[in-house]
Amino acid sequence: MSENDNVKVRVRNLTKCFGDLKVLDNVSFDIQKGDFVCIVGPTGCGKTTFLKCLVRLFSLTEGEILVDGEPADPKKHNLSFVFQNPSHLPWLTVEKNIRYGLELKKYPEQLIRERTEEILGLLGLDKVRNSYPHELSASTVQRIVIGRSFAMHPDLLLMDEPYGQMDIKMRYYLEDEVIKLWQATGSTVIFITHNVEEAVYLSNKCLILSQKPTTVKEELKIALPRPRDIASPEFVRLREYVTSQIKWW
Repeated sequence: MSENDNVKVRVRNLTKCFGDLKVLDNVSFDIQKGDFVCIVGPTGCGKTTFLKCLVRLFSLTEGEILVDGEPADPKKHNLSFVFQNPSHLPWLTVEKNIRYGLELKKYPEQLIRERTEEILGLLGLDKVRNSYPHELSASTVQRIVIGRSFAMHPDLLLMDEPYGQMDIKMRYYLEDEVIKLWQATGSTVIFITHNVEEAVYLSNKCLILSQKPTTVKEELKIALPRPRDIASPEFVRLREYVTSQIKWW
């Protein structure tokens, strides 16, 4: 298999302007199948704009975004999304929230049951499977949303600051949960965060973006063994390096 055969997402010469404001400027990079890629950069540099271009919420000014060699299209490609604001279905139980996307896609019932049990088990949600979101903590509700997305075994999972409102202890817990789901499903993940430590902890590749007009400043491979020790010298070195690259002052 050639390197091109293993490319899940290919971005070439992506430029996005809003009137006279150029947000993304000739951005190009590849993401391999099964990668966990974190995108970091200065606040307001266009990280979320890129995701919205990928899912066609924004049109491209120039360039192209390909998924499996074809123009990115949420109707054609198996994409899932997790954003900062919870997108759970409050009228459904935990189990039915997990099942929802699978039922919408009309998967066979046996597969729906298997996927649902897999996710409930991996996330430790078995005991609350019949509870409703309003009965649970905010962190548990976000686990439901993440679980529903991974239950689809998406080819590509897009996550935009999903832990933005969580305290640091809960962030660490949810980060470990996401790694576990990623390893179990083999999905390709694009994860946007402003938290450098989170990016180094989660990813096997980190895309460092510049200030606007935004370009890719560096593609940094993160080859640390898992589980990762945030106190190890190499982890600290990488965290400090990435931090130094996104400073704009």
